[in-house]
Amino acid sequence: MAGIEVTGPMRERFDEVLTPAALALIERLHRELNPRRLELLRRRAERTAAIAGGADLDFLAETKDVREDDSWRAAPPAPGLEDRRVEITGPTDRKMTINALNSGAKVWLADQEDANTPLWENVVQGQLNLRDAIDRTIEFTNPDGKHYALRTDQPLATIVVRPRGWHLPEKHITVDGEPTSGGLVDFALYLATSGQKQIDRGQGPYFYLPKMESHLEARLWNDAFVIGQEALGIPRGTIRATVLIETYPAAFEMEEILYELREHSAGLNAGRWDYMFSVIKTHRTRGTDFVLPDRNSVTMTVPFMRAYTELLVRTCHKRGAHAIGGMAAFIPSKDPEINDAAFAKVRADKEREAGDGFDGSWVAHPGMVEVCRDAFTAVLGDRPNQIDRTRDDVNVTAADLLDVASTPGEVTEAGLRGNISVGIQYLAAWLGGLGAVGINNLMEDAATAEISRSQVWQWLHNGVQLADGQRVTRELVERLIEEECTTIEQRVGADAFAGGHWAEARATFTDLALADDYTDFLTLPAYEQMP
Repeated sequence: MAGIEVTGPMRERFDEVLTPAALALIERLHRELNPRRLELLRRRAERTAAIAGGADLDFLAETKDVREDDSWRAAPPAPGLEDRRVEITGPTDRKMTINALNSGAKVWLADQEDANTPLWENVVQGQLNLRDAIDRTIEFTNPDGKHYALRTDQPLATIVVRPRGWHLPEKHITVDGEPTSGGLVDFALYLATSGQKQIDRGQGPYFYLPKMESHLEARLWNDAFVIGQEALGIPRGTIRATVLIETYPAAFEMEEILYELREHSAGLNAGRWDYMFSVIKTHRTRGTDFVLPDRNSVTMTVPFMRAYTELLVRTCHKRGAHAIGGMAAFIPSKDPEINDAAFAKVRADKEREAGDGFDGSWVAHPGMVEVCRDAFTAVLGDRPNQIDRTRDDVNVTAADLLDVASTPGEVTEAGLRGNISVGIQYLAAWLGGLGAVGINNLMEDAATAEISRSQVWQWLHNGVQLADGQRVTRELVERLIEEECTTIEQRVGADAFAGGHWAEARATFTDLALADDYTDFLTLPAYEQMP
């Protein structure tokens, strides 16, 4: 066998992450699990084809006994994860690492996925930043001289790492000549580099698992955890993982996913933006019954989203696990009126989640931590969570989850323009190495960019009529792309536009939106353009 090969350049201190133990674990994980990973990705494609042919998602008959067996429970909350009333998300660059840990949030989702770009330097440097944060040695100085360091006057947020999803490869590390799984690379590097350090601090190596579509994919992660703990001499069950229920198929397998991970489970999260993307993606060829209106019209109170969150809380609390709410993507603005309106919306959203039984929720900016914390504290008081609230009053059917057609709202030219503008702006930033981008007072990441380009594709390929009577055609989309790019160029300046990644972003977005065949993830072709 050819063994493992690292083709990415070795920078200063990279040897502290790409250690013999870490590389040996990647090699073992790849050989033992990668064939199953590829097979599960093929199963995704088979399901997509079946749905395109008229099949509907439903709860699985073959796992009915798991759902009806009341005897099993998820693992109890791990140290540092008992109270999760407010969690902050963000990439693992040095400045964000410090700001997130200092934010006052209970948990930091250290994102190696949607808020990150898989530039080789980001993949390895992010692990170094996490290591330094755990060692309490991390510091950062801006070019303007502003210095950042960890606070010592309050507890720091518990680190929970989100590795890449099963679909994403890591082309800079190969085993036996094959690209490795980006998710397994992220997992192995963190576990080998920082896992024992976290245990020594009284917590543990904790993870958020993205974009799974089935309980079999959860089983694959559980097997990775068992292998990793065994290889590094860590007691089985030390690892804990929260699963993002952010794909349409996974909503029908919530209990089964918890069951597969039960000894390592830390609950489920309502990944609202990716979930909306998956709703569009899953039924993209099924006509107007699954066509959503403008993105901003789809709130968490529309029937199909309400059913999804209610089912998630009931499922988690039935099994003694945390239920974590969705992202508040707002970024505080310098405009008081914009701030007042946005804070009111976020407050109402978090109050609704706390009232529904969620144990905590997400924010994207330190400025929103207090709003979220206050909303949950008003319900929780001094209790760390409300896992004991079982929500036996909830009864969600498959038809409830599939009721997309009742979503109110219109498809408008403004919505189409917004999707085009956000998609191109995000891709330009992503290709430049930024995975979390502030656009129009919202923190956009890969999930929201996926919504933008997927809606354009769906509206175009289903011949949707806009509220003003226009039909979404190739010619209309091409014209609006030209106009939105002109607007962007005028705003950023001709030199910055020419010197950035705007041309590649426009070309990539145009290809994705207009192609006859839908691309499953925009990050796949974009990754191919990265060095």
